[in-house]
Amino acid sequence: MCSNTRRSSLPQSLTEDRLGGETVYRGKLLQVECDRVRLPDGRESTREYIVHPGAAVIVAVNEAGELLFERQFRYPLRQVFLELPAGKIDKGESPEETARRELLEETGFVAQKWRHLGAIHPAIGYSNEKIEVFFAEGLEQVSEQKLDAGEFLETLFLSQATVREKVLKGEISDAKTLAALYLAGLDPADSDEGPTRR
Repeated sequence: MCSNTRRSSLPQSLTEDRLGGETVYRGKLLQVECDRVRLPDGRESTREYIVHPGAAVIVAVNEAGELLFERQFRYPLRQVFLELPAGKIDKGESPEETARRELLEETGFVAQKWRHLGAIHPAIGYSNEKIEVFFAEGLEQVSEQKLDAGEFLETLFLSQATVREKVLKGEISDAKTLAALYLAGLDPADSDEGPTRR
């Protein structure tokens, strides 16, 4: 009875309607919006959020089953992170075009086989960012890195066992990397399973 009463007191809709708003900040990559919204119960409130162009992340595996990782300093946390290759979607690009371009630019590798694994939304409370996840295999190194100005990163291959160990120890904590590994079938709690071709 109590649960029924509680459920009936909830708003019929969970949707918030935008009433207006303004761009608070517009940068090269991101912009910050502040919107006025009507809540499901009829009251008004504000919502601050970051608009992001979207991105692609790549789970790239070589013939030995090793995963291609990057080591990169991330300024907001003042820390070097281990993460999968990834990058933002440029205007007019499809997510797969972004994935192929970023893999080549950041690592010098191309892949013969590509598969889309799904999409993730890493910061739903404060951003509309959507990251498309791709699985790549049949790797071939065709060039050196072609990094953007001001971009510095190192590449390395890690065995699946090493990746599991680093995830469980908290040494790999980047959200997009963890989610992409999960979508690819790498279960940190299972030492026998690895990235799969879905």
